[in-house]
Amino acid sequence: MTTFEGLLDAINDDGGREVLNPATGQLVGKTPVHTEADLDRAVATARQAQRDWAARSHAERSEALNRAADAIEASAEALAGLLSREQGKPLNGPNARFEVGACSAWTRANAAFPLEPEVLVDDESGHAELTYEPIGVVGGIGPWNWPMMISIWQIAPALRMGNTIVLKPSEYTPLSVLGLVAVMNQVLPAGVLQVVAGEGELGRALTTHDGIDKITFTGSVETGKAIMRTVADDLKRITLELGGNDAGIVLEDFDVAAHAEDLFWGAFINTGQTCAALKRLYVPDSKYDEVCQALTDLAQKMPMGEGLDENNVLGPLQNQAQYDIVARLVDAARDSGATILTGGNPDASGAGYFYPTTLVSDIDNANPLVAEEQFGPALPIIRYSDLDQAIEWANGLDVGLGSSVWSDDLDAAKQVAARLQAGTTWINKHGAIDPRVPFGGMKESGFGLEFGVEGLKHMGLPKVTSW
Repeated sequence: MTTFEGLLDAINDDGGREVLNPATGQLVGKTPVHTEADLDRAVATARQAQRDWAARSHAERSEALNRAADAIEASAEALAGLLSREQGKPLNGPNARFEVGACSAWTRANAAFPLEPEVLVDDESGHAELTYEPIGVVGGIGPWNWPMMISIWQIAPALRMGNTIVLKPSEYTPLSVLGLVAVMNQVLPAGVLQVVAGEGELGRALTTHDGIDKITFTGSVETGKAIMRTVADDLKRITLELGGNDAGIVLEDFDVAAHAEDLFWGAFINTGQTCAALKRLYVPDSKYDEVCQALTDLAQKMPMGEGLDENNVLGPLQNQAQYDIVARLVDAARDSGATILTGGNPDASGAGYFYPTTLVSDIDNANPLVAEEQFGPALPIIRYSDLDQAIEWANGLDVGLGSSVWSDDLDAAKQVAARLQAGTTWINKHGAIDPRVPFGGMKESGFGLEFGVEGLKHMGLPKVTSW
């Protein structure tokens, strides 16, 4: 499967549903459309395989994960080509090749994390220690924006902890996940990693299946709430990474020239289609014009286009529904009297869901482009005169996934960071995730942790042994 053609041959279903390239409208391949009967078989296979997999040591399971990372790297270019065609993201920049590289890196990281028994008590009164047991079969439901990488966030810790996993990818990007699983299953034991592709009804069937012991989901707040209601009946374990509307606050001493590109990519990584991307930027009066100009200059020189063109670093929106959301919110900003610094004028005559990189200034904090998550290449820049007001605005929504503070005074930045309500606050960067560092949301952005040793623990059941 080291070529795109070989990979596609391995996963293409000639009788399945067509999947089109969001940049060109051309056929990428045909995905199988699995049924609840297919799901039943996958879960039964996973339950059968889980006993032997759980009986292996952490070292043995880690060795298998490292072999899977080797397989990903051997097929990296084929996987990146498939991802670019199906999701739309360019090969270069923080996009398709970057995502495939993250898949192997996260797999190796999860294989390497130490997880020793935690001694809780060891004195004359006795001894107690905490360990983590496998949960059983994990059901993973993933999104369309980073389909391969977020699948790995579910796969690698689940397998390391002795669980097996059944994945249901987004109906928009099933081929990417089917391809990733096919590559990994060249070396993993049979049955421990499976994927079923279908529409939303199949995802609901996964969450209600009595053979699934935990659900891990990345997606919208509304779907996350529906999953919580569903799993309450049998108290499945659950991890939710839900939507965000991340705020960034620029402070008075920020060196715009030194950090402008970091600021740009914090907002426009994956063409803005990232849960923990910078989606609303608060800038003080003294820096407002300089920040607006620097970001406008960058936006106008970053090439956007079809993903297989090696020159492009920004791509299309992945689907029509998301394109319509971005267009509606930018139009609302324009109609309110906000200034469109660049972009905001899509060419409807061309192929693909391309929306130009858009920066909006002179916008009120209550404007829909600020208050709603745009999830695309449009950034509102809100002026503030009082830092306390900016912090209040930043904390004023029901979500709290990520946030950022931009300042050359680290102590001042830390003080502001401590006041922001978000699972992660970055300083002079945004969305810079690391497999060693736990990640999760506050408020309606979900709960539970992924990444690092803490992420492994959330894929296990805590067990105390005392004597």
